Amino acid sequence: MADITRRLGWRHLRGAPTAHVRHHRSGELAHDGPGLSFWFRSLSAALSEVPVDDRELAMTFHARTVDFQDVTVQATVTYRISDPALAAARLDFSIDPDTGIWRGAPLEQLGTLLTETAQQHALDVLARTSLSSALVDGVTAVRERVAAGLAAEPRLPATGIEIVAVRVVALRPEPEVERALRTPAREQIQQEADRATYERRAVAVERERTIAENELASQIELARREEQLVEQRGTNTRREAEENAAADKVRAEAEATRSVRMAEAEAARSVKLTEAEAARQVRLADAEAQRTERLAQAEAARTVRLARAEAEAAREVGEARAQAQAAWLRVHGDVEVATLHALTGTRLAENLPHIDSVTISPDVLTGLLSRLGAGERE
Repeated sequence: MADITRRLGWRHLRGAPTAHVRHHRSGELAHDGPGLSFWFRSLSAALSEVPVDDRELAMTFHARTVDFQDVTVQATVTYRISDPALAAARLDFSIDPDTGIWRGAPLEQLGTLLTETAQQHALDVLARTSLSSALVDGVTAVRERVAAGLAAEPRLPATGIEIVAVRVVALRPEPEVERALRTPAREQIQQEADRATYERRAVAVERERTIAENELASQIELARREEQLVEQRGTNTRREAEENAAADKVRAEAEATRSVRMAEAEAARSVKLTEAEAARQVRLADAEAQRTERLAQAEAARTVRLARAEAEAAREVGEARAQAQAAWLRVHGDVEVATLHALTGTRLAENLPHIDSVTISPDVLTGLLSRLGAGERE
């Protein structure tokens, strides 16, 4: 489809390389060719666009064979427009100057023409062919007949159409007839499959028999080998027992010898230890006696020194006490009797226990005051 744009009352057309554009202005051909691009006025322009590329037309139609069986034909016709001017003159390829869309349906007209023409020739060849022949050679016959018929059709060149290729894709009967035709082949294939199954089973049975015989022979050989193995195991066990007995005897003798040697060594070691212990006890006893003697001597000397020190200290203490007593007596011999009474009271108070409070009765206070008054008078 051509691309048309508007600019200030003018139209601009830009065509595709596969589209042949014809532009008539006031009845005269102004532009003619593929892939054109030009300006025009819509009121005075007549435009037509003819595709010149190869077109595929698929068609499906029914036909009847000579034995009155319905078959379906699927074919494809490839064509192109070789003379765009002639095609534009025979078919309506005109386009709208505002939108670039075809005013009619030219390609549908070409499809109808090609389909009816090809169908006519296919029906003609199938009407004289049986169903079996049509299914075997019908595709080639229909393709050749349709191709020859389209090439000989006078209307196609007059319209500027060139047939490029004709292909018949399939030629199939009705589903029920097709299933019926497939039945003998399926039965034969099934028979061949059954025969192959039976042969395979026979071969399998023969192979199983051979396998069973081989297994039996293998079991016999295995039993013989097991018998030899049992005998060999008995021999090995007996030999192993004899070797173990000899080894145990050697081991017992070695153990006895080792025990005797160890007992002798232990006895010698015990004697040595006893002698060493006795010598050590003697040395300890001597050392203990010497130490006891030295301790006794030191204790006696210390006791004598202590006794002397204590006697000396007692003598010095007695002398000091005597001197102190004499001095005390000398001092107190010159003191008055009242002072001595006071000192005696003071010393007595120092040696009395702690007294929180003293209660003096009136009788005691009267006697004391009387004595004090008597003393003052004296």
